[in-house]
Amino acid sequence: MKACAVCGRLYPDDAGFCPIDGRELVSATQAPVAASAEDARIGQVMCNRYQVRRVVADGGMGRVYEALDMAERRNVALKILHPDVATDEVALERFRREFEVSKLLPHDYIVEVLDFQPTHDGSYALVMEFLYGEELRATLKREHVLPPARVVRMMSQIAMALDEAHSRKLVHRDLKPDNVFLGQTREGDIVKILDFGSVKDKGESAKKLTVMGTTIGSPYYMSPEQAQGLDTLDHRADVWSLAAITYECLCGQVPFRGNNGPSILLEILTKEAQPLSNAAKGAKYPVPPTMDRVMLHAFKKQAAMRIASVGNFADSLGMAYGLTGSHREWAATPQEELDRTIQERLPSMMASSGPATRVDGVADGFFGESAALDAPDPFGMPPQPGPMMAPRYGGEDDIVPMGVPKNNNLPIILAVAVGGAVLLIFAVVLIIVI
Repeated sequence: MKACAVCGRLYPDDAGFCPIDGRELVSATQAPVAASAEDARIGQVMCNRYQVRRVVADGGMGRVYEALDMAERRNVALKILHPDVATDEVALERFRREFEVSKLLPHDYIVEVLDFQPTHDGSYALVMEFLYGEELRATLKREHVLPPARVVRMMSQIAMALDEAHSRKLVHRDLKPDNVFLGQTREGDIVKILDFGSVKDKGESAKKLTVMGTTIGSPYYMSPEQAQGLDTLDHRADVWSLAAITYECLCGQVPFRGNNGPSILLEILTKEAQPLSNAAKGAKYPVPPTMDRVMLHAFKKQAAMRIASVGNFADSLGMAYGLTGSHREWAATPQEELDRTIQERLPSMMASSGPATRVDGVADGFFGESAALDAPDPFGMPPQPGPMMAPRYGGEDDIVPMGVPKNNNLPIILAVAVGGAVLLIFAVVLIIVI
């Protein structure tokens, strides 16, 4: 590894100059690490192995550093818990679970977690591969809406990763733009899903950390069953969340909005999302009416009526824009190629008022309720091996979806009138890291 003597960033051996400071790079072992008055860990060796080089980001649970793995001669991301979090047994167990779960999921589109160790200053460190790029949240803040080809490729990759997790009976439960990391290649984005600390393990022997009736996740992307803290929550909660992210990417706003936590959850439980093609009117990239049908079934309040899997959702997304094939193909297709096909077929899709249908031999009515009910349960499928590949952790922790408030970290007591009945949701605690 090489390093910049000014900023402390680490680079591969074939790099010559630091693009940030313009300085010629030197061997990482020769580059001095200046002590910091603001952070005593800078320059220290943590866990007898990782030399801390610089601060990359601060989050609700901990601080992320770039560090040099002196054993493997590579740069890594070192996430160290804040002191108050390190003494919280539940938070610590979730941190440990993130390591244990991520180690079970070696996949191209999931961040690689390498190590979990106590630190000499009384905290704990999670060691991950170092990623270059940015979180989807930062991309949306800058660009507001994304080209459909980019969204299809991105969601196809996410679906492949989640299919692997779901086949192992693991539900992410906190999918949001902040937990989707985008690395850039000539062919398009390479996605890395972050933060499996809120995962729900549906396995029979899984340890339960969440008390019945409490809720984990971010409200803007939360399914009704998750909003109610139901123990019956399964992989279809991730389908809802992925659809909510897709909705925001295509029209620039979240599907369910409110001024505070209770009002957001009230929208999720009692209202329907505005049709996506209407929400996107005037946007840079037109959304065909075929997408309305996709979102209608992705946002079914009853999980049993929802699109059955994240893979089916990604397939539906691509077909709504006129693509043929499946998400497993689109995940590896260059964005430019996807864009050409979409632009060729978009006029006919814009003129269509009916649902998109599969064209690869599967019966029409793909979005029908019977299709959702009869589709294979990912939890009953054997694990399918995924490919293996390789985040600057530089996302902005205080970025929120456009048009929604930040101050939603509060207990929620809701009385929701639904069809004359009153649904009481007591003591719903939102753990939100935005």
